[in-house]
This record gives sequence, C-alpha cells and structure tokens, in this order.
Amino acid sequence: MNLSVGIVGLPNVGKSTLFNALLKKQQALAANYPFATIEPNVGIVPVPDSRLIQLAEITKDEEKMPELPPLKPATVEFVDIAGLVKGASEGAGLGNKFLSHIREVSVIAHVVRAFEDPSASSGQAAEIIIREGSIDPKTDYETIQTELILADLSTIAKIKNQKAKIQIKGQKEAAEKLFEGLNKGIAARDVVLTDEEREAMRDMFLLTNKPEIIVLNVTENEYNADSIAKIEDRFTRLLTPGRSDGGQVVICAKIESELAGLSADDQQIYLAELGVGASGLERLIKKAYERLGLISFLTAGEKEVRAWTVKKGSSAPMAAGEIHTDFIKKFIKAEVISFDDYIATGGRKKAREVGKARLEGKDYIVEDGDVIEFKIGA
Repeated sequence: MNLSVGIVGLPNVGKSTLFNALLKKQQALAANYPFATIEPNVGIVPVPDSRLIQLAEITKDEEKMPELPPLKPATVEFVDIAGLVKGASEGAGLGNKFLSHIREVSVIAHVVRAFEDPSASSGQAAEIIIREGSIDPKTDYETIQTELILADLSTIAKIKNQKAKIQIKGQKEAAEKLFEGLNKGIAARDVVLTDEEREAMRDMFLLTNKPEIIVLNVTENEYNADSIAKIEDRFTRLLTPGRSDGGQVVICAKIESELAGLSADDQQIYLAELGVGASGLERLIKKAYERLGLISFLTAGEKEVRAWTVKKGSSAPMAAGEIHTDFIKKFIKAEVISFDDYIATGGRKKAREVGKARLEGKDYIVEDGDVIEFKIGA
C-alpha cells in the first residue's frame, strides 16, 4: 500500500529543511526565497520499525543462517510541495500547479513556524528571511486552509452545475451541504454527511477531505519532552478550536538535520539527551499511520524479514493481496503468530510446538504486529 505525505506550507517555514532531514540527504533546495522548490521533490523513506531486527535475529538462529536475512521495512513517500501563497487557488505563485500536487498525496502535513527567526534582526542582509504571509502559526495555517477551501469550492461549483442525470447517487445532496460548509470555512472532512453522501464525496477528490497533520516547527530550545506536550496542546486549541484530535506533531527541523548526519547509535544518544524518545521522522510517520488508519503485519523467513502496510480492519485475504494480488483469490489459510508470542517463544517452529501459532480463515481481521505465513493455492 502506497502512503504519501505532502509537506505543505507558506514559503520559508522549514518545509525543505525538514524534507532534506527526512531523506538524510540534500534532495531539495532549501533556499531563502519563495519558490525555491518548483517541482515537488519526492523521496521514499523507510518506516522505522524495531520489530524487524528482532525477527531477523530470531530467524537467523532458528534457520542456522550465517548472517541476518535482509530487512525490508515498509516505506512512506514524502513529497516536498512548493510553498503556497495567498491567492494560490486563483493561480497566484503557480498555485494551480501546487494544488494539483497536493491532490495526489494521501495525507497533508501543514508545516507552520512556531517561532520567530532571529536572523531578521541580525543586521546581515544575506540572512534576512523573505516571507510570504505571517510568522504567526494561526494565521499561516488559516492562509493555507483558506486556499484549499477556495479550491474545493471551485470544484463543488462545477459539480453543482452538472446535469442531474450525470450525477451519482447522493452527489447532489453532498454538494449542497459541502458548498454551505466550505463557505463557512469548514473543511470537507468536518462537514456532516450521511454515509451515502460521504461515499459520493469520495469521487470529488476534495483537498480538504484529506487527513491532515499540523507540523509545528520550533526552536532548539523548545525541543524537549517537557515542552513538546505543552506546545501540542496549546496549538491544538489555537489552530483547531473545538477539536482535540491530536493532529499536531512538534518537530525542530534544525535538529532533524543534525540527526540526519549521525549514526543510528549517535542519534539515540542525542535524542536521549533531549529527553525525546523518538525522532521527528518517527513521530510524523506514526501520526500519518494514525490519520490514515494503517497498521503493519510482518513476514519472516530466510529470504527476508518484511513489514507490510494495510488498512486497519483488513481481512487476511486482503493482507495477502499486498504481497501479490493473485493471493486474494488463491487464499486458503493464514498461520498467525502475534509478535510478542513470536519473540517470547523464539520463532515460528517453537510457537507451533507450544500452541501459539493458529490457522485463520478468510474472515480473520489482521492485527498490527501479526507475523503471518499465508497458505496459497495453485
């Protein structure tokens, strides 16, 4: 399953700096002027998952292998989309092109500056940040949200003008409610619709119907365990009043850049010194999984140890289909061992001996961390 996160925001809020850090190499131009990024930069990043190395070590011992089997983590696609500006929905600042890039991603990550840039008063002209919009996070967020809403209103207006005979069931009613809600500044995802109307809305490809994450870019001084929770709570109430859905992630793009240049062991030491259990990358990916309702199941063998991404609530045949589409119709059974049982017993063979491996049929709903071996027919 493809997971793509579109990094959006006003120019110079730290989007490209964060993107560079996430990819651990300078793939985006983090320049100090608007539109430094014109085409979206795309990079595939492995999803951090400590369970894989544990499975690999057990597989090595169980199969008497001379070395660990290859690790194949799940991946997430990050798209660094050029900075939006006020008027983007009407084409300002190449806005139409930028909005089309947003339309293609799974989840939107709004990056907002939660601090003031000290270089503005440094007296050095070369360090002055050229801004488009405000450095106030609430205003920045609302500017972006307004442009997305305006773009959606344009889409809805076209649908409302279509002849009734070419509309799908429930689309007209959905369009009317969405038009009213969007005009009040309500995102499409928050407009109250019936199940039929919400299904009809899926074909409208509205930007504000996409799940969102608000990424709060803070200074190094504010990036510690004590501050992060307070900042997330404060900006939840500031940016999305009336909602407490945990849609914020606090990062420090500068620290993420520093982490990118360190070894895995040194990264852990650095994070421990900050009192932060996980990097911004890990927390952003985890939040994206939550927003999209995704989980990972695992496979382990001599050829590879791998994590696979599926929607929460997926049946065993649908999970098998992530490995190969033919496996859906050829599915027979799935041998399932929970990750904890797999580790506690020391592998698949011992799990079978003590009754921790179970055979599940087509109705089985896959759980996060299930270690699965599928039985597939010819």
